[in-house]
Amino acid sequence: MKTEAVAIRETQILQVLAKSIRRILKMEGLDYDRLQEIRLRVGQPLMIVSQNEEYMLPMKEREKHIVTKNEIRETLDYVSNYSLYAFEQEMKQGFITIEGGHRVGLSGKAMIEENQVKNMQYISSINLRVAHEILGCADAVLPYITANRQMCHTLIISPPRCGKTTLLRDLVRQISNGNQYVKGCTVGVVDERSELASCYMGVAQNHLGIRTDILDCCPKAEGMIMLIRAMSPQVIAVDEIGSVEEVHAIEYAMHCGCKLLASVHGSSMEEMQNKPVLNKLIREKRFERYIILGNENRVGEIREIFDERGSLLFQESA
Repeated sequence: MKTEAVAIRETQILQVLAKSIRRILKMEGLDYDRLQEIRLRVGQPLMIVSQNEEYMLPMKEREKHIVTKNEIRETLDYVSNYSLYAFEQEMKQGFITIEGGHRVGLSGKAMIEENQVKNMQYISSINLRVAHEILGCADAVLPYITANRQMCHTLIISPPRCGKTTLLRDLVRQISNGNQYVKGCTVGVVDERSELASCYMGVAQNHLGIRTDILDCCPKAEGMIMLIRAMSPQVIAVDEIGSVEEVHAIEYAMHCGCKLLASVHGSSMEEMQNKPVLNKLIREKRFERYIILGNENRVGEIREIFDERGSLLFQESA
């Protein structure tokens, strides 16, 4: 039986899809608690990803549904409430966030001005990524990344689709609210891709805690500096770091007394040490804790936790 939360999620997703796509999804009777992505590509089969497995729809029929330009156009109308121009700022980053925090990724022809993407047109592909907020998923790591009820500088290392953003989001919520492991802190979140808070019309769709301030759709490097100067955060959280500018901003924030909570794509400490941009932070022991995620057994699996010296604090049992 569907929970109320899953029923709401289903409604939020279906209402932005072309009616012909809706009918197929309703016919399939999908589990919206496990659904991760819905992919529409002009001239290609309708596809979904559920529990990291890819399926073409309809599943029970040999002939699969081929997505049309009209279905892409109709979906964009519903996503933008018939005002696509109003989402120009989001579109130039390649996505639009809808009610519920679900993210509609877009690809097509990029419109370039002064070597920067200004907008997109002739949209040919849509990837609707279903938002999954799992309250309490950070419970297991909190004892390892706190000391004397204070946060340690922490970096989450994870391959794609292993739950790093979900974990980071719940860590922000718990650090902001406070609990037995950490005293409630003022947290500044730079949500460049609208994945942590998933703001819709300025309102966070996810729970990020009572002491959290959010900069939505703001470049991470610039946003970290802005938060330090304007909001006096005790902790700064950012998702998917990697550029030289972001690393410099992290160093600045650490020098200002802020604790850093960040994530990065990767699969091991060895891989991080071989990345020129991050190697300096690791070599200088700037981060005090490293969380390694995987999905060998389940999404969000915590494989290992290391301290700044590389000592193993936790390892998932086989």
